[in-house]
Amino acid sequence: MAEDLPETDAGFAALELRPELLTALSELGYEEPTPIQREAIPPLIAGKDLVGQAATGTGKTAAFALPLLQGLVAGGQDGPDALVLVPTRELAEQVSQAVHRYGRSLGVRVLPVYGGQPISRQLQVLRRGVDIVVGTPGRVLDHIERGTLQLGEIRAVVLDEADEMLDMGFAEDIEAILAETPDTRQTVLFSATMPPRIDAIARRHLREPLRIRMAREATPADSLPRVRQSAYLVARAHKTAALGRVLDVEAPQAAIVFCRTREEVDEITQSLNGRGYRAEALHGGLSQDQRDRVMGRLRGGATELLVATDVAARGLDVDLLTHVINYNVPSAPEAYVHRIGRVGRAGREGAAITLAEPREQRMLKAIERLTGQRIIAEKLPTVTDLRVRRMELLRTTVHEALEADDLDRFGPILEALTEDADVESVALAALKLLHEANGGDVDEPEIPSVAPLRERETRKPGADRYDNDRPIRQKRNRSADNDTTRVFVGLGRRAGLRPQDLVGAITGEAGLPARDVGAIQITDRFALVEVPEAAADRVIRSLQHSTIRGRRPTVRRERFDR
Repeated sequence: MAEDLPETDAGFAALELRPELLTALSELGYEEPTPIQREAIPPLIAGKDLVGQAATGTGKTAAFALPLLQGLVAGGQDGPDALVLVPTRELAEQVSQAVHRYGRSLGVRVLPVYGGQPISRQLQVLRRGVDIVVGTPGRVLDHIERGTLQLGEIRAVVLDEADEMLDMGFAEDIEAILAETPDTRQTVLFSATMPPRIDAIARRHLREPLRIRMAREATPADSLPRVRQSAYLVARAHKTAALGRVLDVEAPQAAIVFCRTREEVDEITQSLNGRGYRAEALHGGLSQDQRDRVMGRLRGGATELLVATDVAARGLDVDLLTHVINYNVPSAPEAYVHRIGRVGRAGREGAAITLAEPREQRMLKAIERLTGQRIIAEKLPTVTDLRVRRMELLRTTVHEALEADDLDRFGPILEALTEDADVESVALAALKLLHEANGGDVDEPEIPSVAPLRERETRKPGADRYDNDRPIRQKRNRSADNDTTRVFVGLGRRAGLRPQDLVGAITGEAGLPARDVGAIQITDRFALVEVPEAAADRVIRSLQHSTIRGRRPTVRRERFDR
């Protein structure tokens, strides 16, 4: 009986979920359904189409994943039972992991498909059979065109973060994918915003959908921590270098760097240790013993930087933290507030620093609206700034050493050295050695600056607008805009190449915002696409390891000797 269930199960049991799902939720520590889960799960279980306006952090993944699993008969058909389309590889991994956790006892077979991952592995899993596919539109369409993904028996399709997918140029890919699915499918659409383009998709592809809009709860201004909040705008290719530069200038006593994925945590930890920091990783891949040892080293001062995911850092309580650094802008403003609440305690000063990619600026604005506090946009420290900062730290270190009471034992060494040189020369030599021991003079390239959104929006109208969900881009005047370059892609009209294929590949694989993709020229045999010079090498590397229209094309800078 329901009254005999634990409190966790009683809350979700009211939604009439199958026992296996209730057990999984209880084991995961889920206590009560969130508002969107209460509103969305019953009609979705009943088979209705749904349009939900909700941001990440509101519980929407469970809101659509649990109904998908409710009606699933694992292995009951040849093709997948459900398809979830998401804008990024990170979200594909997150949703896939969530579906697997909820449906583990059901034997659910879930596969994330996205670019940047060896397609051979995806092909092997698809041949064995899957129940739910979670993927980015470009890679899903790639599999459809290869004939390796059959959607003829799809029961439900979920479009998650639909506005983000359209912003990344995936509109026509989504249309092409939906055209491969049965008209009888259930269609679910979630989006943080509801611009006319999203409403047009809902009208074309959903049948009398139920509409749900979840408003955010306001955060009282007096509940926010009193910390210095700032953000640095930086391109994805330079984020690791920018993080090191910011840490060098800030010189935190103890800090947490928040990342989105385990892989990102491990990569950043390795990079920071190579830069001379004492950094430790904290993510879900660690055992409890490993986690305890990491936290012990942080509290004992043996570690100065903790690199962590949100999930791994839940319940973390370290009073000595001076800095919280967001390597990415949190998708949910509430997560930002929770993160920065870890610093500035007991009246101490603290700093919350965010590294924002150009496409994440609107998320910063959402955070400002929620908190009612401004996040100051800062310019990345230059090499000169870093050199000045290191000299300041050198002076502080020596000044503190002068106040020590154990200097007499170095007297004989000083006396011996001053037999051949004056005291000033000896002191300067000692300062030089100390400076070099702490890293010496900075010898690294400058990090390219990125214009803030309000400057970027001054471009000519139509530079990146949509007509019937198809991106239309004006060609730039290269004489007036000489910080761009053209990339050659060895596919053309004969291979069925479309502008949206290039935009989707560049945004999905290289992380370049759709608005930064310039003029696209497609001939029978090849295409030329204009991208910012600062991102050209990253775009080329990413596309060289990607498939477009089922092929891996030649990609290089445009040559002018043809």
